[in-house]
Amino acid sequence: MDESKSPEPEDGRTRRIRETARNVDSRPQLVATAKFIRRLIPGDDRYGDALSTSGRRMPERIGRLVSEAQTERPSAARELGLGALQAWQALSEAQGRGRGTLDVAILFTDLVKFSPWALEAGDEAALELLRQVASAEDEAIANHGGSLVKRLGDGSMSVFGSVEDAVGAAFETHGGAARIEVAGYRPTLRTGVHVGRPRRVGGDYLGVDVNIAARVGEAAKGGEVLISDPAYAALDEERFSFGRKRRLRESGAPRDLSVRAVKPAAG
Repeated sequence: MDESKSPEPEDGRTRRIRETARNVDSRPQLVATAKFIRRLIPGDDRYGDALSTSGRRMPERIGRLVSEAQTERPSAARELGLGALQAWQALSEAQGRGRGTLDVAILFTDLVKFSPWALEAGDEAALELLRQVASAEDEAIANHGGSLVKRLGDGSMSVFGSVEDAVGAAFETHGGAARIEVAGYRPTLRTGVHVGRPRRVGGDYLGVDVNIAARVGEAAKGGEVLISDPAYAALDEERFSFGRKRRLRESGAPRDLSVRAVKPAAG
């Protein structure tokens, strides 16, 4: 037996196998094929970017782990892993658990004249005010079965299963804000509600209906809950009172869209 040729150490062979697998996984043709397969799979073939995996649900968390793996080089395995999650997401949406298939009531809130006051009051007072307003908003959203989507500086966006819940949360948020005072400032909110079928991407919602809801919120006056035509159609007229119908003239809003203020019915 020729002892001059000793067997290669186990970890050496493992290292060679691993390196070979990495080289194969990074071959441009294989990566291109994996990406082509993803384009054939139903769903978002860009699933895996920061936008589509920004939520807290388990699929988004797994998607972040997969997308962050081996980012220093192209990877066919990574693309196929994301493709599997993409297919799962598409299947969920087809069964009514995903984006763009169910009506969603969208609520936008915004503080009136917050920025001029914050410049005078300073960062510490402004932060304290935002914390108290956020606490009031969170309680109202939870009480009406909604979900906070994101904070937008001195405002927020949240979604609900019904327009009535969204409007109820808006009323409660106005009431909670009215009990807050920081450095002589009593916050006044303007709020807008629209209903539609926005596209859900990760933990966020995107699309025309979100843009319309934001414009409705921007058009509201201080202390007002403003609703779009589709939101108005979803409410029981016996439980609410409504202001005069007016055209929504905000930039980016549909030309034929009208809005009106809503209040709880008297009595």
